[in-house]
Amino acid sequence: MGKSWTAADIPDQSGRVAVVTGANTGLGFETARALAARGASVVLAVRDVRKGEQAAARMPGQVSVQELDLASLGSVRAAAASLRSRFGRIDLLINNAGVMYTRKQATRDGFELQFGTNHLGHFALTGLLLDLLLPVPGSRVVTVSSGGHRLRAAIRFDDLHWRRRRYSRVGAYGRSKLANLMFTYELQRRLAPHGTTIAVAAHPGVAATELPRNAPAPVRLPITWLAPLLAPSPAKGALPTLRAATDPSVLGGQYYGPGGPLEIIGPPRPVTSSAESYDMAVQQRLWAVSEELTGVTFPAPGRAGNPG
Repeated sequence: MGKSWTAADIPDQSGRVAVVTGANTGLGFETARALAARGASVVLAVRDVRKGEQAAARMPGQVSVQELDLASLGSVRAAAASLRSRFGRIDLLINNAGVMYTRKQATRDGFELQFGTNHLGHFALTGLLLDLLLPVPGSRVVTVSSGGHRLRAAIRFDDLHWRRRRYSRVGAYGRSKLANLMFTYELQRRLAPHGTTIAVAAHPGVAATELPRNAPAPVRLPITWLAPLLAPSPAKGALPTLRAATDPSVLGGQYYGPGGPLEIIGPPRPVTSSAESYDMAVQQRLWAVSEELTGVTFPAPGRAGNPG
């Protein structure tokens, strides 16, 4: 497949189970709809079940809804238990949901909201579901990051939840998206010896979605004005995620984004993340801290068992 990869290039997904977080609107909705259209049994893992059911009604094929609030580890555990009872296998776990540029808030477990939702919630969910993916040939964990991982982003282990420093909406978002990438790269390193499941990351470039709604006006207004001009539909923004999830040529540890100038728009292709995102020592420390904060320990590839 060449530079013009589109949703039409998605291989047949019949018989596959795909769980997509944050799938009731925007990029998640378009990702889920495209997978359902190609035959996958798709689960919309969403905070608002009513909105999820409304979204499911607008999709073809086999689509169901699972309640999931990534800002609550209790909800994450309940959702994972429900999914485990419903499905004997998962082929695709797409960690798409996220919050962006919110004011300073905490999750139910006391984590800074953007880091807690975007990274820790997905870290826990992946760990609790991973053993349903490990035996499945071609299974993938796809985590959606952002070009924002380069903006004022640093994993400051002495103040992960912004209790000492002055809070920065942009910095907190960048930290969470940097964590998404570091999680993907470390997960892939752990999966590589097993060889069945791979971890991949993606970012949408600029897409006309609701995500920037919490941004301060000086940031929100330019995005609101420019996004419809650059990316008329979230469907285009979903293409890097869809390619990462379905293209047979994708390799574990790759990062997909738009192939145009500055990775803003364009056909999806492998791209490069920031130099900091590849720091293996920080990746491994972040993993250990994430296990400690969430209480979730990942199953070892090749070993059956229910994760903690």
